[in-house]
Amino acid sequence: MSVRGRCAKVLPSELNKVCPERGDDPATHPRKMSDFEVVPNLQQSSSSVSKSRRKAHFPTGSNEKENLISWIPENIRKKECTYFVESSQTSDSGRIVCECGYLREQHLDDGAKPPIFLGKEWDPSRHIQEMPTDAFGDIRFTGLGQKTGKYVRVSSDTPPRVIYHLMTQHWGLDAPNLLISVTGGAKNFIMKPRLKNIFRQGLVKVAQTTGAWIITGGSHAGVMKQVGEAVRDFILSCSHKEGEIVTIGIATWGTVYNRESLVCPMGGFPAEYVLDEENQGSLSCLDSNHSHFILVDDGTHGRYGVEIPLRTKLEKFISEQTKVKGGVAIKIPIVCVVLEGGPGTLDTIYNAITNGTPCVIVEGSGRVADVIAQVANLPVSKITIALIQQKLSVLFHDTYELFTEGKLVEWTKKIQDIVRSRQLLTIFREGKYGQQDVDVAILQALFKASRNQDHFGRENWDHQLKLAVAWNRVDIARSEIFTDDHDWKPTDLHPVMAAALISNKPEFVKLFLEQGVRLKDFVTWDTLLYLYDNLAPSCLFHSKLQKVLLEEREHTAGSKMPRLQLHHISQVLRELLGCSTQPLYPKPKHTERPRLSIPVPHIKLNVQGSSLRSLYKRSAGRVTFTMDPVRDLLIWAVVQNRKELAEIIWAQSQDCMAAALACSKILKELAKEEEDTDTTDDMLALAEQFEHKAIGVFTDCYRKDEERAQKLLTRVSEAWGKTTCLQLALEAKNMNFVSHGGVQAFLTKVWWGKLCVDNGLWRVITCMLFFPLLYTNLITFREKRLQPMGCLTRLRAFFTAPVVIFLMNILSYFTFLLLFAYVLMVDFQPTPSWREYLIYFWLFSLVCEETRQLLYDPDGLGLVKMASLYFKDFWNKLDICAILVFIAGLTCRLIPSTLYPGRIILSLAFIIFCLRLMHIFTVSKTLGPKIIIVKRMMKDVFFFLFLLAVWVVSFGVAKQAILIHNEERVEWLFRGVVYHSYLTIFGQIPSYIDGVNFNIDQCSPNGTDPYKPKCPETNADNKKPIFPEWLTVILLCLYLLFTNILLLNLLIAMFNYTFQQVQEHTDQIWKFQRHDLIEEYHGRPPAPPPLILLNHLQLLVRRGLLRRPATHHKLKEKLEKNEEAALLSWEMFLKENYLQHQQCQEKQNTEQMIRDIAQRVDVLAELLDLDRVKRTGVVEQRLGSLEDQVHQSAQALRWMMQALRGNGFSSGEDLPAVGSSRALDFKEADLEGKAEERRPPYHVLARNLLYPGSHTLRFPVPDEKVPWEVDFPLYDPPAYSADHKDMAVQDPFSLSLESLLKINYNTMDGLIDRQSFHGLYAVRDGLPLNPMGRTGLRGRGRLHCFGPNHALHPVVTRWRRNLDGSIIRKSLKKTLEVLVAQYPLSDVWALPGGSLEPGETLPLKLKWILRREFWPQFQNLLKQGTEVHKGYLDDPRNTDNAWVETVAVSVHFDNQNDVEMKRLNSFLQGCDPELCIRWQVLDKRIPLHANHKELLHKVSTLLGAYY
Repeated sequence: MSVRGRCAKVLPSELNKVCPERGDDPATHPRKMSDFEVVPNLQQSSSSVSKSRRKAHFPTGSNEKENLISWIPENIRKKECTYFVESSQTSDSGRIVCECGYLREQHLDDGAKPPIFLGKEWDPSRHIQEMPTDAFGDIRFTGLGQKTGKYVRVSSDTPPRVIYHLMTQHWGLDAPNLLISVTGGAKNFIMKPRLKNIFRQGLVKVAQTTGAWIITGGSHAGVMKQVGEAVRDFILSCSHKEGEIVTIGIATWGTVYNRESLVCPMGGFPAEYVLDEENQGSLSCLDSNHSHFILVDDGTHGRYGVEIPLRTKLEKFISEQTKVKGGVAIKIPIVCVVLEGGPGTLDTIYNAITNGTPCVIVEGSGRVADVIAQVANLPVSKITIALIQQKLSVLFHDTYELFTEGKLVEWTKKIQDIVRSRQLLTIFREGKYGQQDVDVAILQALFKASRNQDHFGRENWDHQLKLAVAWNRVDIARSEIFTDDHDWKPTDLHPVMAAALISNKPEFVKLFLEQGVRLKDFVTWDTLLYLYDNLAPSCLFHSKLQKVLLEEREHTAGSKMPRLQLHHISQVLRELLGCSTQPLYPKPKHTERPRLSIPVPHIKLNVQGSSLRSLYKRSAGRVTFTMDPVRDLLIWAVVQNRKELAEIIWAQSQDCMAAALACSKILKELAKEEEDTDTTDDMLALAEQFEHKAIGVFTDCYRKDEERAQKLLTRVSEAWGKTTCLQLALEAKNMNFVSHGGVQAFLTKVWWGKLCVDNGLWRVITCMLFFPLLYTNLITFREKRLQPMGCLTRLRAFFTAPVVIFLMNILSYFTFLLLFAYVLMVDFQPTPSWREYLIYFWLFSLVCEETRQLLYDPDGLGLVKMASLYFKDFWNKLDICAILVFIAGLTCRLIPSTLYPGRIILSLAFIIFCLRLMHIFTVSKTLGPKIIIVKRMMKDVFFFLFLLAVWVVSFGVAKQAILIHNEERVEWLFRGVVYHSYLTIFGQIPSYIDGVNFNIDQCSPNGTDPYKPKCPETNADNKKPIFPEWLTVILLCLYLLFTNILLLNLLIAMFNYTFQQVQEHTDQIWKFQRHDLIEEYHGRPPAPPPLILLNHLQLLVRRGLLRRPATHHKLKEKLEKNEEAALLSWEMFLKENYLQHQQCQEKQNTEQMIRDIAQRVDVLAELLDLDRVKRTGVVEQRLGSLEDQVHQSAQALRWMMQALRGNGFSSGEDLPAVGSSRALDFKEADLEGKAEERRPPYHVLARNLLYPGSHTLRFPVPDEKVPWEVDFPLYDPPAYSADHKDMAVQDPFSLSLESLLKINYNTMDGLIDRQSFHGLYAVRDGLPLNPMGRTGLRGRGRLHCFGPNHALHPVVTRWRRNLDGSIIRKSLKKTLEVLVAQYPLSDVWALPGGSLEPGETLPLKLKWILRREFWPQFQNLLKQGTEVHKGYLDDPRNTDNAWVETVAVSVHFDNQNDVEMKRLNSFLQGCDPELCIRWQVLDKRIPLHANHKELLHKVSTLLGAYY
């Protein structure tokens, strides 16, 4: 028996017992109300759970707990019985209990006293009071690992908005995209293993893929247990990210076993809960696999079903909320899934259907679910009391005797109403074609309900598409939305396209592109800015943009953050792409630009406060499109590292090779700054993929046409900042691309200039030394104009070739080094000789060349950027270092007093100049990679020296301190500590470290000799060393062990690793490095130093005096527009071939083939498994078909025999029976049933169980019991008559015989017309009887008169026309527009008409719409109109004794220029402002009252129009 929580008196000791982990911690006590915002209006307190922290369902921060501890008691209550009233029943242990079900000691102290209501009946409204809840927090299931959830005890009267606020704001749940309400049997039941697996897998799949909430009863039994186990199995089989499924259990607090462990007034964090099924008795345990629990308390104990009303209200409230995600705003859809179940489940299904909630019934799960599933396909007229009785006797065989005759009638009526709403009912049958999974059945049920829902125009289809996007179910969108039933315009898909992009749903983006969305029409400036405004805050690019905006705000000294513009994006992109590219989005000259957009109606979308619909509204101006929309979308996807999106968009790109290389560059730059290692790895992997795409496209291009492919390398791409593919590849260090054979062939061609590449190197050197040989056949040229022997341009072409310039510079540099070495070693005089002056002149030419390289800026990057690019190159740094050292040495050399130091410095400069020779070797395929190895090994040595220094210094200091006392000479300290220790590694062991080899003549005893070290500690007598030789020897051995063996071998291993790493990519590294050398000598003046000064002089004259612009080198080529367009088209064609080839390769991949085969085997096994299930159904279908054929044959024979007999061919014998009478009766009944299905034989709306505008429930009347002639002994309807105080004329609302006898039926009763259009009606006990039969309610209801209540409904129509005046047709029929109105306080639209007041000719509602002066003219229109209906109207207000009869008149304007129609429109414009009136397209989905739609159907049939 559970113990009640006593919130009124909670002592600290009791609190510690209930929540021992809380203790007396002051942080756990609630703050004052003034410390928090008062939250009756659900305002979240200042430090509540924020959106950014909602991924964790369980708050751990102290602030979050404090907020929860304060917020919940202020806003959520529980219920307690305050007075003990003894019940006639006893507890399970035989003790006396209160009427509420609790023991006396479980009441509050005051409530346990003798109450003042002694002897009176227990009244929940008076005896039960609300008070702050005392059970909430985290729930942990003991013995089940770390299964932790959330729970709260709430009053049954808690507003749903408070609970929803708790779940979304304090529990951190994201609003759902779908609400799945699972209902059914509360006790354990047996399901077929296969059906159980299908249900479990389908339920969690739909919840996980759509982001749904699953709501159940929360107990560890029945359908709730099935759901919990399904979630558990899914979580165990998936990763942590995939395994988050929100499963909410709404249970009755008074039926939860062990609930006393959940009571904790200060919140349980966590509360330990024991799941004990053995001892639970009539109570139930909570299910451990649910994530959240809402425990509904009405103050009673042991009473089930308390939670149902609150659960219904909460589900309805959630389904009315709007979820905004990914640019799509949708009302949260709800679906009810039913397994098994009893009477309560039937009520749940009936209420769901009544509220318009689609239901999925799982056939084969048992009881109620099977009853409904088995009769769902029958006509309603076939669902009789006898049939339901038969089904119940089979499926409820254990409890069938509990069904009374009244219950059978009620069940029959409810099942008839459920089956009548077939658009909301979906039966999941195992093995049903096209519906093998529960998740598909659930989503199809929602689409089926949405498709059959009444709507204006095309908003229904938009809603379905928004649902599919929100759920990320592209399979459902393909099968259910993009069908032949609706034609989608590409512009209709623009808003959902933006939503799919923002929410990263690549499959939908691909689907929309297949449906005809053109990116050139979709991407506008506004759209692009909108996409960047909705970057994820965790994205690195977003933080870089924010940094740019902050810098701009600081620069402008403004207080407001500037609005994001495209030039801000361009600034960040230029940092990522490199400054060799021009800005992709130039800064506009004007601050404001006209914001223009594209028309897409009928879709409401919203994200982060920005209206997406505003981007696609109607505009009179032109739309501002971007230069390259595919590029813009590709960049947007790449900077967010969205792989699938980027690949889909790249496939649409035209300049695909440059796009792939640019994406690779952007991703690699972002990866350098990304802090998350997983994201970094993903970025680098995606960058590599884009590099492979570029290689694949270039390979196909190179195979087709080498020359055009090489043009693609050097073509200036306007879309990518006027850069080239080759430059992008080099900036991104894409070695694989640069080392491609086609790229290397191009570089080789550039290297040889106008010479043929097959000229031997010895020929070039020979012609370089003896240039007259150029006019022989020794050297060949590529260009035909250079072939003639006497051509003077041969000389220029030869000496301007980069290979010749390189060889001449090598020769020049060797000459310079030889001359420099000769001067240093032989001819270094106090006065410089002519050779030395030549060296100075030579160096001056080198300085001029370095200055030219620094200032050469053909792309207009600026001096600062050129300087940074110049100093990035290692060899340039080495050149500057050598020049500066040479200048320093030269300065000292020219001063006589520092002549010798000058020579020393110049000698050091010579070393640096010699090191510069290594750059020459990069052209060699053999030596080039070795130089890279040396450079990398230098880094290894640098880090190795840190380790070595630790051992050298530690050993040196210890040795010096042990051997020598107080050495004060700094130079000898350095020698002893560092220098000698370092030499020891290489075998030069100091002799004085060992006493055996000690010689006192080799040292200075007092340290006075500057050329000798100080002697170690020695004996004063015999001058023998006294230091501990054993210690110094051990230290020396250990030192040599670690340095010689360990550290040096470590260095060798590091060198070996570096060598292996470089050696594996030797070819790539050499090819990549080769480009720098080729580019350098391609743009270098042809003359070698010092003759290069002539070229510098020429350049100075051209740039400085003649003001001619710098000439661009050939590695960047600007093409003509026509040529560029043809080249890009060719590239795009080959890109398509490349993508098709990749798809074929993926299909032929062994692993992919194995996966495909495995999938086919699974499908085959599934089909074989389903074959047994389908076989029975197929046999039944064939037998039914055979029965139909036999019946048709029997009918034909019967007709033939009757015809023969009528013509006198009868033999006089009895006519033989053809076909069984039973089959005939069955067939006729079936045909009648189908006719009835098309049009119900009896009134339906008048038998709805809940009477409108009241809480009165009708007596259930099945179809077969509607006619008064049918005997119905159980019929005992309630009476209800509303008192209309605003009506001057109304019949009495009491059913006393005295007042009823004053009424004259079937005649004019004063001003009231009580005559029926159907003739005389019966009167029984002073009350008229509804001519259409029973309704389940006596009295007059909300109608004002007994008997017929007359009404008038004008149906005003016109033809729907195009702008040119032509009539619009659909399915070859003309389409109509009808005048409809929406009255105040009404959510539905209706025809402009209604009840006629006594003595009036026009309804009051019609007068509201029309001006008074138009009333007579409208009466004339009615007289000229055509009467389409006159008689009974199936109205929800009808009762047994009062009903509505109407006259429907069709007023049709055939001509669009009709004067009366124009007058009508003019008088409609001045109607009541609270009314809404419009011309609406007429079809079967128009959202009107059901009885009004029947009138519209008759009008459309009369006019031959589409319906």
